[in-house]
Amino acid sequence: MHPLDTKASMSASMPELASDCIILTGPTASGKTSLGIHLARRLNADILSADSVAVYRGLDIGSAKPTLQEQAESPHHLLDLVDPATAFTASDWLLAARTVIQDCRNRGRRILVVGGTPLYLRCLRDGLDDFAPVNHALRHTLNDELNRIGPEAFHKKLGQSRPDLAATIHPNDSKRIIRALEIMQTAGTNHKRSWTPADDSKTQLFPCPILVIDHPRTILNSRINQRVEAMFESGIIEETEAAEKHYGIGTTAAQAAGYKESLAFIRGEITKQEAISKTKQRTRQLAKRQRTWFRSFPDAVWLSA
Repeated sequence: MHPLDTKASMSASMPELASDCIILTGPTASGKTSLGIHLARRLNADILSADSVAVYRGLDIGSAKPTLQEQAESPHHLLDLVDPATAFTASDWLLAARTVIQDCRNRGRRILVVGGTPLYLRCLRDGLDDFAPVNHALRHTLNDELNRIGPEAFHKKLGQSRPDLAATIHPNDSKRIIRALEIMQTAGTNHKRSWTPADDSKTQLFPCPILVIDHPRTILNSRINQRVEAMFESGIIEETEAAEKHYGIGTTAAQAAGYKESLAFIRGEITKQEAISKTKQRTRQLAKRQRTWFRSFPDAVWLSA
């Protein structure tokens, strides 16, 4: 059964992390995939992907999704779950992860969580809060303000009240910025959003090992630049065209580094070289945010590469 098909019948309880689980993470382009496959084979483990772009079908190049050959070396889960036009939340991922983890245990397999989406990892540890009710009038007002002042200034507005939350949301992710401001103005500045972990999570520990791949910044930036160039050489623009034609690309998927720039190129808004340069810049910014988040895991073991 597909993990998402069980949503209506499953309880909201969290996946249980135990000694049979290990988490391997690190910033984008740090080498998680290859090391994860090596560890999974040694540990007799299945790999559970914690990548917010790899959940989408047809978005393979930009997410650096494991190839079919790599997936054949070790069983992989939580890849290609939904079409890129579909909204997929952290709670959806948690529900799917819970099912996969229990299935692995039933088969006597260990679980190796591999991925660089800190929100998924922190929610896996800390859980999710209940949704604050939608305030449609306030949301309309916030949308008008966004259109008036622009996304960058709107993101700064969130940062003035909650810099910790602003750091977890890309400045162009208007939907999540509006939701955060909506909840703050409705329920208070310190309200715990349904799609973010508890504010005291820095004091909490993972009940299983968490390994973080670390590279010096100059080396990581070089790896990022090489990856981005390889993405465009491998056909990310053509992949984006195909995904948009066959599935449609929703707001969340369209913000992913590489796909946003490819869409802009397809629409004639930027040149191919500008798309490559912008993707490199946004990916470096992503890596910086990821490293900041990983440092909030007090029990992480950093692997110097």
